[in-house]
Amino acid sequence: MTMRRQTRLLMGMPVTLALAGGPAGLIDEVFGWFTAVDQRFSLYRTDSEISALNAGRLPRAEISRDMREVLEWADRTRRETDGYFDIRRADGTLDPSGIVKGWAVLKAARLIEAAGVEDYFVDGGGDIQTGGKNADGLDWAIGIRHPFEEDAIVKALNLAGRGIATSGNYARGDHIYNPHSYASKVDEIVSLSVIASDVLEADRFATAAFAMGRDGIGFIEDMPGLEGYAIEANGMATQSSGFGAFVVP
Repeated sequence: MTMRRQTRLLMGMPVTLALAGGPAGLIDEVFGWFTAVDQRFSLYRTDSEISALNAGRLPRAEISRDMREVLEWADRTRRETDGYFDIRRADGTLDPSGIVKGWAVLKAARLIEAAGVEDYFVDGGGDIQTGGKNADGLDWAIGIRHPFEEDAIVKALNLAGRGIATSGNYARGDHIYNPHSYASKVDEIVSLSVIASDVLEADRFATAAFAMGRDGIGFIEDMPGLEGYAIEANGMATQSSGFGAFVVP
């Protein structure tokens, strides 16, 4: 199978696409989608929609459909996680970055599927959605990055069309906090990966579970349809009861 593969730096992260077939301009269209997401949701752009909303220049009633969808997903996740996922920062402004990446990757996958492509791979900074088979006609094998050894993986997984997201502070420093205690660092664990039916489900619950510290993997265990793998600061790993079914022997 011929697979077109390309990586570009977008949304402050490497975005990788691998597609089998589809229109000639599909890759550019999908990368264009990620560019548009960055223009709308980047907290580092003064001209972004989220910056305008936080600054009070944009009334809540006038936000875009995409912004409304993301904020609705964020509120739903806050309720489903007992407030451990909360995009409202201590200063009252909104930071939806904990859900936008997974949402954007899933939307990109849907664009690819709508173009008639069944075999694909979308990786947005470690948030991954797959479909069909790889170039060798085999199921996609996904690696969980080792938090202490650069360029090493701790587990290889077969997602079988599901999504995966990993939350952690080992790559970007302390950027995930416990919304119930802003002053407390989340330092008990360094990495928590979640497998779900799609990458958005994985991303939103990975962020919340990481904020729970050691209790996060127990939360994932209790959530139907989710499996997880947590690595503590001392190197000890804990996985949910069904996680092993996805591990490549």
